[in-house]
Amino acid sequence: MSNTILTPTAVTREALRILHQKLNFIGSINRQYDDSFAKSGAKIGDSLKIRMPNQYTVRTGKTIDTQDTQEISQTLTVATQKGVDTNFSSADLTLSLDDFSKRILDPAMAVLAANIEYDAMSMYKDVYNAQWTSGSAITYNDILSGRVKMNGGLAPTSGRSANLNSQDMADLVKDTKTLFNDQAQLSKQYKEGFMGRAAGYDFMENTLWPGHTRGAADANYVVNTSTGITSGSATVAVTAGTGAMNKGDVFTIVGVNSVHPETKIDTGRQQQFVVAADYSGGAGNITVSPTPVTSGARQNVVINSAGAGKAIAFAGTASGQDGTSLLYHEDAFTFATADLVMPNGVDFARREVQDGISMRIVRAYDINNDNLPCRIDVLYGYKSLRPEWSTRLHFN
Repeated sequence: MSNTILTPTAVTREALRILHQKLNFIGSINRQYDDSFAKSGAKIGDSLKIRMPNQYTVRTGKTIDTQDTQEISQTLTVATQKGVDTNFSSADLTLSLDDFSKRILDPAMAVLAANIEYDAMSMYKDVYNAQWTSGSAITYNDILSGRVKMNGGLAPTSGRSANLNSQDMADLVKDTKTLFNDQAQLSKQYKEGFMGRAAGYDFMENTLWPGHTRGAADANYVVNTSTGITSGSATVAVTAGTGAMNKGDVFTIVGVNSVHPETKIDTGRQQQFVVAADYSGGAGNITVSPTPVTSGARQNVVINSAGAGKAIAFAGTASGQDGTSLLYHEDAFTFATADLVMPNGVDFARREVQDGISMRIVRAYDINNDNLPCRIDVLYGYKSLRPEWSTRLHFN
């Protein structure tokens, strides 16, 4: 069967197919906002306001007690452009689509997918729920404990994923090998190291998860919870302590507990906070998430026995690096791509969208060398929308 010259449409769609197959994390999170940017040239601009759910307090008794509705929103910005540039000859265009994919598209899409995925995975640093035991292997009980934290944030029970690094997946398969399951599932687990679905999660493996390097902050950090925490402020004032904090470090404060999101009752568990920006160390104000709110419809913490000298306890080992995996509901995070402008005066330009991923391929002709330089571009953005619907896993 003779080869046929590849069309721009065939090349672009094949590239999208390969890219989509390789996006493990992005493929399992919220993609509903892609349509908002799916305009020629992304005409809504590079940002989109996303309204968050309203919250209210409950009255006791028959006397009316009206309350204002305070709507809040988050901004999804689509402004990161990444691409791969190739150069192939006229002869390359006579290859079959399968040959062209293997020789040119597959390696190009693999590296592009890896870089886009790695970027989006940085959202783990926004998550404050954490199961963290430095130097230890993950166990099935850690998954269940992470599940408890997500349940505490009222994450829906459907649409959950457990996206694990390779070491965590290996340790977890070893830990669960004696659990009862159907024979087909056990066979696949034994032969391929594949867990499938367990504890309400679809398990998947990803080699791209970055390790988290914890800051050098010591155990001497303290806060006056009477004056150092202001309801509605994203800063916590520490009065003593040494050592830098890295964005993504997780800590708790003695006497600061979480509350149930609806009843506002003290859960009896210390609220975990994440450091939202690098901090050089010493007394001062650190930026945290979630923003502590001590009353009203959006209350998320209760301060028991407020006063000076309340100790801060950091998860993990100072200056240590631990592996990262993530439990999450699909709506905890979102990812979107936008349509790039189509240029004129080139050999060909084609834009295609598959499963919300918009990709543009532009090819020109180099008359001097009989080559066709080609660029493949994706314009994208991502945002942590509901980090309470996720739990970080740091082990090994």
